[in-house]
Amino acid sequence: MGAAPAFTHEIRVTWGDCDPAKIVYTARIPWFALDAINAWWEAHLGGDGWFQMELDRNVGTPFVHMSLDFHSPITPRHRLKCQVDPIALGESSIRFRVLGRQDGVLCFSGEFVCVFIVADQFRKQAVPGDIREIVTPFLVAKNA
Repeated sequence: MGAAPAFTHEIRVTWGDCDPAKIVYTARIPWFALDAINAWWEAHLGGDGWFQMELDRNVGTPFVHMSLDFHSPITPRHRLKCQVDPIALGESSIRFRVLGRQDGVLCFSGEFVCVFIVADQFRKQAVPGDIREIVTPFLVAKNA
């Protein structure tokens, strides 16, 4: 576990992402995290991440849990670097941890759980074997 290098997705935070307090709107932070998870899927599965999984593989991954902790404000001053790690792979679910940093400072941490479904039936399914093979080498310990 954890032998592969960490995956990082860079996001350009813009003025339009911010509120009158000159920091990122709270609602943008889950979007940033989900964008980073989708980028993880793109990098490891190829194609267009969730879009490709849904349409080409008939595999959906709806979210059943999201949690976020805020550590430091996010601003347009620096790129937001989101580290994405799968931290658990169950029988029919996957749990990701996303750590968002700017200029080396932890801004948010979160956990996101998806279940695998047969997309056109919206019926739970086991993690497809090829996806399990792809994800397993990237699993890291939750506290790593």
